[in-house]
Amino acid sequence: MSEAVQNSRASIRNLDQLCSRGLTDLRRDALEIAQVGLASCDGAGAARDAVSLTPDGVMIDGIEHRLSSDQRLYILGAGKATLPIAEALEDVLGDRIDGGVVILRRGETADLKHIDAYIADHPLPTRESVEGALHLEELAEEAREGDLVIACFTGGSSALASLPPDGVTFEDKRRLHELLLGSGMPISEVNTVRKHVSTVKGGRLAADIAPARIVNLTISDVAGDVHDLVTDPSVQDTSTVLDAVAVLKDYGIWDQIPASIVNHLNSPAAESPDLSGIEIHTSMLVTGIGVCEAMVTEARSRGYQPVVLTTTLEGEAREMGRFIADMARSSSNGGYPFEPGTVILGCGGENAVTIAGKGSFGDGGPGQEAALAAASILSGCQVASLFMDTDGSDGGTEAAGGICDGRTTTRASEIGLDLRQALLSHTSREPLDRLGDLIDTGATGTNVNDLFVTVIGKEAP
Repeated sequence: MSEAVQNSRASIRNLDQLCSRGLTDLRRDALEIAQVGLASCDGAGAARDAVSLTPDGVMIDGIEHRLSSDQRLYILGAGKATLPIAEALEDVLGDRIDGGVVILRRGETADLKHIDAYIADHPLPTRESVEGALHLEELAEEAREGDLVIACFTGGSSALASLPPDGVTFEDKRRLHELLLGSGMPISEVNTVRKHVSTVKGGRLAADIAPARIVNLTISDVAGDVHDLVTDPSVQDTSTVLDAVAVLKDYGIWDQIPASIVNHLNSPAAESPDLSGIEIHTSMLVTGIGVCEAMVTEARSRGYQPVVLTTTLEGEAREMGRFIADMARSSSNGGYPFEPGTVILGCGGENAVTIAGKGSFGDGGPGQEAALAAASILSGCQVASLFMDTDGSDGGTEAAGGICDGRTTTRASEIGLDLRQALLSHTSREPLDRLGDLIDTGATGTNVNDLFVTVIGKEAP
């Protein structure tokens, strides 16, 4: 096991159990390559490398931000990968921190001395999400000219820090989240809407921080590392209200949106503020490309030829699973498009599950659904394939994702499982649980979105 894996809080806790069934050797290769990818997502190590104290201030990613003795340093953040960054900042900056607020996901435990931590929920906001966002807003408004605010907003912050605008109730805003997440739209379009129905998103928190300076330390969880989709409370929004309304209409949910939100979107308050006069720097600590590079190195060390399929793939989870499985099956049986002995991998995109009766939820997640979809196509092949969410909670479940191989459908038939019906009903967790094929990492403290590894055996079946 590599030193990076040993030192990382992110690991596959049931790896040996997952390797005890099916195509055991191929499963182990796939899981251990994925585990190296998880370890490379470590935001704490990246933050320690990027930040240091200097005699005159703070050095962040090669830029010195000067601070006189009466200029204050604050830490603000929310998200699934925020705690490790906050911990690293406390280790490095210590007593130089004058205060801070971070909002963490329920189940996380923080031991922070200079930063106040609040707990909220994901993927849907709760009352605690509102309380935490109010604390963020309160500290942001304390910042004055010359102060420095380090913002560490990461994936999941939209639910964890959720503050409705005037005229919109909490219940209506939560309903909006339900409709968006059940629609099957890419996360980029989900965020386009959410940025215009918020008091903190869309750069509004940055406007509260002004005229203080802002440095964003974040981990990319969207395709293309677009700043205002990654750390949108603290950077300039590049979307408009017209964009948000178009998304809602294109996905057929405009007529289901609560009236208070429709009224808000028709008001000037829905437009995001202009931040052109504020000093803002943004540093991506971890990206999907970096994670893929680590997995490529590990695959080669095992004698495979790695192929990075994408770091930006987004779409329906079931179709993604089938697409990758189709390539793997053709490669395993016929040597095209890849020869046996290839590993197909990727990290950084985010897939969705479209639910019939939009706004309701099935029991599972995109990674689990992709694994089930791949299983039927891979039947009889010398292939193992896994799909998982790097935050450790696929679709809000306690599983990080799922794994399948060329023997999965046979094993399912032996115990009377109907994988097709599970796919149709979006209940992927239960059959994978009965098969013993759910990936368990616990909360990883990182979030670089979806990761997949498909190992094509070196010998054709």
